[in-house]
Amino acid sequence: MTFNIGLVVNPLAGLGGSVALKGSDNVAQEALALGAVPKANVRCMQALTELAGLDVCIYAFSGDMGADCGLAAGITTKVIGEAKTQPSRATDTMLAAQALLKKGVDLLVFVGGDGTARDLLEAIGDQVPVVGIPAGVKIHSGVYGITPAAAGQVIAQLVRGELVSLRSQEVRDIDEEEFRAGRVKARYYGELQVPESHQYMQATKDGAKEGSKEIEALVLDDISAHVEELMEPGVRYIMGSGSTVAAVMNYLDLKNTLLGVDVIEDGQVVASDVTAQQLLALCSHHSAQLFITLIGGQGHVLGRGNQQLSPELIKHLGVANIHIVATKTKLKGLNGRPLLVDSGDPTLDQALAGLVPVICGFHDVVLYPLGNP
Repeated sequence: MTFNIGLVVNPLAGLGGSVALKGSDNVAQEALALGAVPKANVRCMQALTELAGLDVCIYAFSGDMGADCGLAAGITTKVIGEAKTQPSRATDTMLAAQALLKKGVDLLVFVGGDGTARDLLEAIGDQVPVVGIPAGVKIHSGVYGITPAAAGQVIAQLVRGELVSLRSQEVRDIDEEEFRAGRVKARYYGELQVPESHQYMQATKDGAKEGSKEIEALVLDDISAHVEELMEPGVRYIMGSGSTVAAVMNYLDLKNTLLGVDVIEDGQVVASDVTAQQLLALCSHHSAQLFITLIGGQGHVLGRGNQQLSPELIKHLGVANIHIVATKTKLKGLNGRPLLVDSGDPTLDQALAGLVPVICGFHDVVLYPLGNP
């Protein structure tokens, strides 16, 4: 029996990430002017590749809202409408979802970020199971695969008729204006039904937890002291986003962009809140290293909120020059799940897999598995 998939692509999802706009809501044209390249359809194709040879029919709006990807993947594709605006907007996403629901699709697959998940929730609620292909900048919701390929593998399990349970997962989003000002204000919007696959589906991002703040502050100081000891003259250090790296910057008495990426050298900030292209320029002819942390609860170290760290940059730096910092509490919060990378380059993601050192304190480094299932 043919498995009918409804596909909705937000073609502008994630557009602002590489150019340090920290999102795409209301800034798509600005992002394009800064040189951002749309990648939502590329990530969609990475997922659809996993469906090769399966009896699937895709229903979608025309063009870059889904039909192009289905046809390019060699999957039977039926066009059921088109976007009313170009480029498409949230209203088009909602109209597409409603049209797909009327078609009685078995599964709704969508490509985007938290804003896209919100649009779907508003348009159709939890009337049909969904699988999100991650393409946004900030992905706090628990309705996405850990990578596009992982999302594709979950879809393939459903198509093959494997026993996959459904569970409700939260849709969360943050205020991008507050986000760009360095403040995280997340909000719960509701829940969608997603396949239960702990191996391939990401968790909801952990917020700050109460308790033991004094102890955690001491641990962060220990981590910071270790990082300071590692730093050498004449080397440019890329300081990734997140609270753990922010604590290191605070320890070094340097101004930090909490939700962006900064570059320091010889105890000074040489560039703040940089874009992907700026990072490449700063490091192309200069010795450079990267300090990065993971997202609590999810485990992602690349591809969530730090698209400035492009595959080209990671390849240029090399694994030896990438340092992961995290408290043991944060690692334990993963409950044994590996660290994850979703750089946008699946080959690179595979090359990064393995046991990696994680700085957890002063002269305290543990080995922890990194690698997407």
